[in-house]
Amino acid sequence: MSVHLEPVRVRTGSDDTEGHLVFAADLLVAVLVRLSDDHEEDAGKWFLEAGFDGADDPVKPKFADLDEAQEWIRRRLVGH
Repeated sequence: MSVHLEPVRVRTGSDDTEGHLVFAADLLVAVLVRLSDDHEEDAGKWFLEAGFDGADDPVKPKFADLDEAQEWIRRRLVGH
Protein backbone atom coordinates (compact mmCIF):
# COMPACT_ATOMS: atom_id res chain seq x y z
CA MET A 1 0.00 0.00 0.00
CA SER A 2 1.39 3.34 -0.91
CA VAL A 3 1.00 6.45 1.18
CA HIS A 4 1.81 10.01 0.25
CA LEU A 5 2.38 13.15 2.28
CA GLU A 6 1.20 16.71 1.87
CA PRO A 7 2.85 19.42 3.96
CA VAL A 8 0.55 21.44 6.19
CA ARG A 9 0.76 23.80 9.15
CA VAL A 10 -1.14 22.48 12.15
CA ARG A 11 -2.57 24.57 14.95
CA THR A 12 -1.65 22.42 17.93
CA GLY A 13 -1.69 25.06 20.65
CA SER A 14 2.12 24.88 20.89
CA ASP A 15 5.18 25.60 18.75
CA ASP A 16 4.66 22.25 17.00
CA THR A 17 3.15 23.58 13.77
CA GLU A 18 5.08 21.84 10.97
CA GLY A 19 3.07 18.88 9.80
CA HIS A 20 2.07 16.49 7.07
CA LEU A 21 -1.26 15.03 6.09
CA VAL A 22 -0.85 11.35 5.25
CA PHE A 23 -3.04 9.85 2.53
CA ALA A 24 -3.56 6.26 1.39
CA ALA A 25 -5.73 5.63 -1.67
CA ASP A 26 -6.69 9.32 -1.62
CA LEU A 27 -8.12 9.01 1.91
CA LEU A 28 -6.71 10.92 4.87
CA VAL A 29 -5.30 8.36 7.30
CA ALA A 30 -3.07 10.40 9.63
CA VAL A 31 -1.69 13.76 10.67
CA LEU A 32 1.99 13.95 11.62
CA VAL A 33 3.52 16.89 13.49
CA ARG A 34 7.22 17.65 13.90
CA LEU A 35 8.12 18.23 17.55
CA SER A 36 9.65 21.62 18.32
CA ASP A 37 12.70 22.39 20.46
CA ASP A 38 10.31 22.57 23.45
CA HIS A 39 10.46 18.76 23.50
CA GLU A 40 14.20 18.64 24.27
CA GLU A 41 15.50 15.13 23.41
CA ASP A 42 12.47 14.48 21.17
CA ALA A 43 12.88 17.74 19.21
CA GLY A 44 12.78 17.08 15.48
CA LYS A 45 10.96 13.77 15.80
CA TRP A 46 7.60 13.25 14.15
CA PHE A 47 4.53 12.65 16.31
CA LEU A 48 1.28 10.94 15.34
CA GLU A 49 -1.08 13.81 16.13
CA ALA A 50 -4.07 11.92 14.76
CA GLY A 51 -4.61 8.59 13.08
CA PHE A 52 -7.75 7.22 11.49
CA ASP A 53 -9.03 3.70 11.11
CA GLY A 54 -5.98 1.39 11.11
CA ALA A 55 -3.47 4.22 11.58
CA ASP A 56 -4.77 5.12 15.03
CA ASP A 57 -3.09 4.14 18.28
CA PRO A 58 -3.99 5.04 21.87
CA VAL A 59 -0.28 5.48 22.62
CA LYS A 60 0.75 8.15 20.13
CA PRO A 61 4.13 7.07 18.72
CA LYS A 62 7.11 9.26 17.85
CA PHE A 63 9.27 8.61 14.81
CA ALA A 64 12.88 9.54 14.04
CA ASP A 65 11.98 10.60 10.49
CA LEU A 66 9.16 10.64 7.97
CA ASP A 67 10.27 7.37 6.35
CA GLU A 68 9.88 5.56 9.67
CA ALA A 69 6.46 7.16 10.19
CA GLN A 70 5.25 6.19 6.71
CA GLU A 71 6.43 2.60 7.15
CA TRP A 72 4.62 2.33 10.53
CA ILE A 73 1.43 3.71 8.98
CA ARG A 74 1.68 1.32 6.00
CA ARG A 75 2.08 -1.68 8.32
CA ARG A 76 -0.90 -0.58 10.42
CA LEU A 77 -3.13 -0.11 7.38
CA VAL A 78 -2.16 -3.44 5.79
CA GLY A 79 -2.75 -5.27 9.08
CA HIS A 80 -6.15 -3.65 9.61
